[in-house]
Amino acid sequence: MVGRTIRRGLNGLAAAIQLLTRVPLPVQVPFDPPTLATSLLSFPMAGLVIGLLTAGASSLLHMLDMPLLAAALTLGWWIALTGGLHLDGWMDTADGVLSGRPREQMLDIMKDSRVGAMGVIAGVLLLLVKFAALAALFERADSAFVWMLLALGPVWSRWWMTAAIVIWPGAREGGMGAMFRAAGPKHAVGAAVVASFVSIAAIGVIGYDELRGCIAVMVIAASAALVGTLLAVWFNRKLGGLTGDTYGAMNEAAEAACLVALCVLCKIWTL
Repeated sequence: MVGRTIRRGLNGLAAAIQLLTRVPLPVQVPFDPPTLATSLLSFPMAGLVIGLLTAGASSLLHMLDMPLLAAALTLGWWIALTGGLHLDGWMDTADGVLSGRPREQMLDIMKDSRVGAMGVIAGVLLLLVKFAALAALFERADSAFVWMLLALGPVWSRWWMTAAIVIWPGAREGGMGAMFRAAGPKHAVGAAVVASFVSIAAIGVIGYDELRGCIAVMVIAASAALVGTLLAVWFNRKLGGLTGDTYGAMNEAAEAACLVALCVLCKIWTL
C-alpha cells in the first residue's frame, strides 16, 4: 500500500514536469486520469523547477550589471523552459475571447494553430510587462532573497492552475478538463500545502528576515490567486467553462502579477 502510494506520487511528479516544462525527464508514465489527478499535487513542484532554473540564471546574469540585457536573456530562458506552452495558451485565448464572436466560434478560434492580431498584441503586452518587471528587479535587487522570491512566482501560478482545474468546469466535451476528471478539491488543497511548504523552505534556506519572508510569500500567493480568479470568472462567463489554453493564459497572467508584486516589495523594502 505504501509502495503503491509512493509510486503514484512519483508518477504524478514526473507527469507534472513533463506536462508543464521542457526539462528532459527520461521516464515514461501513464497519462491516465488517476495519474493526472495526482500530478496536480506536483504542479507547484514543476513550477519550482522552472523557478529555480530561472532564478539561478538571473543571479548569474545580475553579475553583468546590465539590467536590460539581463532581463531579456532571463525572459528568453524562462520561456524556453516551458517551450512557450503557456504563452501560446495566452495568445490563443486572447484571439478567442477578444474576437467578439459567439461562444462556439470563440472556442473554434482558440483551437486554430494560427495566431491572430489580438493574440500578437496580447503576447507583446505580456512580454513587455514581464521584461519591464525583470529589468526593474535587476536594477534594484541587492540580495539572494529577491531571486528566491522570483523562483516562487512559478510555484504559485501553477498552484492556481490546479485550483482552476478543480473549481471551474471544462468548456469542451473531452477537452483538457476531461483529462483531469478524477481530480477533486483535495488535490487543489494538497497543491496549496505543497506550495506553502516549498515557499517556507525556500525562505528558510536563504535565512532572511522570517517576518518579511512570510509577508512576501503571502503577497506573491495572493497576487496569483487574485489575477487568476478574475480571469477564471471572465473566461467562464465568455466560454461556459475553461480550456487548456485558458489554464496557460492564467498561468502567464499570474506569473506577471507575481513579478509586479515582487517589484513593489523591492521598492518598499529596498531588498
